[in-house]
Amino acid sequence: MDFQLLQTYNFAFLDEGSKREIRRAALKAVAIPGYQVPFASRELPIGRGWGTGGLQLTLSLIGDGDCLKVIDQGHDDSVNAVSIKKLVQTCTRITTTTDSEQATIIQTRHRIPEVSLRKDQILVLQVPEPEPLRRVEPREKETKRLHAEMDYSSIWLRLYEDIVRWGKITIGPDYPAMANHRYIFNPSPIPRFDLPKLNQAEGLYLFGAGREKKIYAIPPYTDVVPLAFEDYPFETEHFEGCACRLCGSTDTFLDEIYDEKTGEKVYQCSDTGNCRKRPEGRNSNE
Repeated sequence: MDFQLLQTYNFAFLDEGSKREIRRAALKAVAIPGYQVPFASRELPIGRGWGTGGLQLTLSLIGDGDCLKVIDQGHDDSVNAVSIKKLVQTCTRITTTTDSEQATIIQTRHRIPEVSLRKDQILVLQVPEPEPLRRVEPREKETKRLHAEMDYSSIWLRLYEDIVRWGKITIGPDYPAMANHRYIFNPSPIPRFDLPKLNQAEGLYLFGAGREKKIYAIPPYTDVVPLAFEDYPFETEHFEGCACRLCGSTDTFLDEIYDEKTGEKVYQCSDTGNCRKRPEGRNSNE
């Protein structure tokens, strides 16, 4: 009975026509780095805002031989990551992993894995707000015109006003960046720490916004430059003097948490899959 129920769904849930339409939009996005390509976002058995854009990209790209990793804020075990992973696995029977180096497709929200992508890997990011100019212009028609004319004076003014008022640029995640010296894009809400990983990367980065019905991409070996001024350069988050309480790492993005027993503030790797591998690697070398 269970087998018969599973067969009522197409491979990877979406019908083949829908998958082709999403792949065409992804190809256009790859051809024009940073440009937001509209697509007909489909209904899925999860709510808008819970990763439907990234999930549609994953479902349209995945094949029999793929291995999938899903993370949420760097965690393999969060509710969102586990639910998406179960859905894809049920509809495809593909293998899944927590090791980013074994995965061929990685779907993620708010983080990029610590280990750099290879050229045979695809990273799919879930995007809640794809428009980088929304901070300064609420009208969709007007943001399209600004992108077309490459008129980005308003976002530069926003950064300048931050410096005048606060002495620094206050944008944390969602930090705007220029793709291929043409389009300003929103790198989803990843921390500043992850933004340099997009520049001249070997792997393909795809961004899917299901609620906003847009897809954009950073193809391999593309210049990605965060917006900054010569006298106020781009800075990433710093963790001087801090180390992961589990693996001792000092060169990864750390989450600040409180110990459940002592209440003491401690730090722990955000990328849980990479954190688990580190002690194993040390033990195997001993």
